[in-house]
Amino acid sequence: MRKIQVNASSSYNVIIEKDALLRVGEYCLDALGGTCRVCILTDTNVAPLYLDKVKKGLLASGFDTLEFIIESGEASKSTENLVRLVEFMAENRLTRKDVLVALGGGVVGDLGGFAAAVYLRGIRFVQLPTTLLAATDSSVGGKTAVDLKAGKNLMGAFYQPTLVICDYSTLDTLDAEVFSDGCAEVIKYGVIGNRKLFDKLQNGIAAQIEEIIADCVQMKADIVEEDEHDNGKRQLLNLGHTVGHAIEVCSEFEISHGRAVAMGMAIISKAAYKLGYCKKEDVEEIIALLEKEGLPTECPYGADELFSVATADKKRAGDEICVVIPFGIGECRLVRIPVSELCGLIAKGLE
Repeated sequence: MRKIQVNASSSYNVIIEKDALLRVGEYCLDALGGTCRVCILTDTNVAPLYLDKVKKGLLASGFDTLEFIIESGEASKSTENLVRLVEFMAENRLTRKDVLVALGGGVVGDLGGFAAAVYLRGIRFVQLPTTLLAATDSSVGGKTAVDLKAGKNLMGAFYQPTLVICDYSTLDTLDAEVFSDGCAEVIKYGVIGNRKLFDKLQNGIAAQIEEIIADCVQMKADIVEEDEHDNGKRQLLNLGHTVGHAIEVCSEFEISHGRAVAMGMAIISKAAYKLGYCKKEDVEEIIALLEKEGLPTECPYGADELFSVATADKKRAGDEICVVIPFGIGECRLVRIPVSELCGLIAKGLE
């Protein structure tokens, strides 16, 4: 078992432990300081696997539970589901002393966190990530959001959880494709600032899962402590995401987040090499590791198509956009470029 403290606007623990869901009631009781009512948000894929286990654990510790289940998939991270969930909590008269528990992957965590942030101007929130992507990235740091028609995560809030419980035995029930989605975010951490982690990943992510999750969470905790609201260093975590989000939108979310980010990392790495920022050998290593973990590195869309979507990205500021550029494995930098140059940058990465 590993425990990592995140020190942001509020401090909380991330517990990384095999079979931690068996102790969910105990951990929540300790973090919340007593019993209360719990609204469990989950999806149609996760509910049959883990909902009963979580309910039993919470009930055994004296919590009163209710549940709200959404369809699995990115389409559920919508304003419609946000309103439905908040209305459900209001109808059931949850108070500020109560808690929302998000049991699932990134969609459930993002939606649940935003609902917790806006209901009664903020109630407590616990993350129970069940995917590698959520465990290593989206469950930690307090970014919450839903998607708008114009793009991903354009409506949201910074809202830190009270507790994160990562039971990595849940990863055993993931499809290989869903597990590899999370590998894209794990590889990202190595590229942006941890050559030692990147080298460790060469030995296989699944074989070192607890240690690798802990490494990623510690990196994110350190970054969030320094830049909680995404004004500086935290933007490094967006490596591959500006193009990746555009790929997701172009595919109408048929291409998953992890796969889109993998393509985005490959595109920006190739562009960095062609601009003279990054050595060819480093680009080849990044692409080889992505492909080793079953991730795509070739994009089915053209530069113009991606550019038209990417201009709506929330990292745009006026006529400029911040792009994360690899200068080598373990070293990325934030580079502000005119929005008009983004299409050419993407084109270089697609050549």
